[in-house]
Amino acid sequence: MPVYILSLPYPTQAALQTSKRSWGLFTACFGAFPFSSSRMIEIQSQMSERAVELLGLPEDRTCFLLDVGCGSGLSGDYISEEGHCWVGMDISSAMLDVAAEREVEGDLMLADMGQGIPFRPGTFDGCISISAVQWLCNADKKTHSPPKRLYRFFSTLYTALARGARAVLQLYPENSQQLELITSQAMKAGFTGGMVVDYPNSAKAKKFFLCLFVGAADALPKGLGTECSDQETARAKFTNERTRFKNIKGKSAKKSRDWVFEKKERRRRQGRDVRADTKYTGRKRRPHF
Repeated sequence: MPVYILSLPYPTQAALQTSKRSWGLFTACFGAFPFSSSRMIEIQSQMSERAVELLGLPEDRTCFLLDVGCGSGLSGDYISEEGHCWVGMDISSAMLDVAAEREVEGDLMLADMGQGIPFRPGTFDGCISISAVQWLCNADKKTHSPPKRLYRFFSTLYTALARGARAVLQLYPENSQQLELITSQAMKAGFTGGMVVDYPNSAKAKKFFLCLFVGAADALPKGLGTECSDQETARAKFTNERTRFKNIKGKSAKKSRDWVFEKKERRRRQGRDVRADTKYTGRKRRPHF
């Protein structure tokens, strides 16, 4: 597929140097050909699948999507498998070279998302982005202003999307202030929506998806791994009321029945497979002869 280099806002020299440093760090961790890592492909495919699912695309027609921070085109592969067309943009020419070598089906464009989305109004039926938007919170040079770059990105993205379309941006915020900065600039640009968090009680499986709507606001999708908290409310209340096995720090004594229930409940909130509770759960076994 062709790689388009536009005469519209071209990445600055500082931005290109940053992309080279990021690529160097990336290859040092994953090797020169990151798409050969089966673990990375699996994680990227899972997040891409979830992002496309949150877009809520119609099943009876082919849609035209934008992939921001497309990298080597792993997300685009899943979009193509679903029968949709796509255009990917990325600031790293090295990553786009890898995508071109892989002969991805989508078109590729070298561009800095902090300088805006250079497409006509209403071009795309949806947009996804995997692990890219949080980089706009960094100032690579003194003239860079993260709030202004974020607003430029979101305002031009809002224009490039068709009315009624969605944008789903998966990101890794460093802290709550960064998360608030990103969401506030998105709402300032005209988007509605909010943050969908999958597996909020798990440190490793937790994922943030910023779901943005163009036009009338739809109901915000529910995050994965949040059902257990609602289903286990009664049991959580029951175990909280039982205090005879509590130690001086307010925690249940280790290996006690309450401690077992609390541990199993915690694992359920983390999205793990846990056996159902029975009357034998937490019972002490008789000593062996």
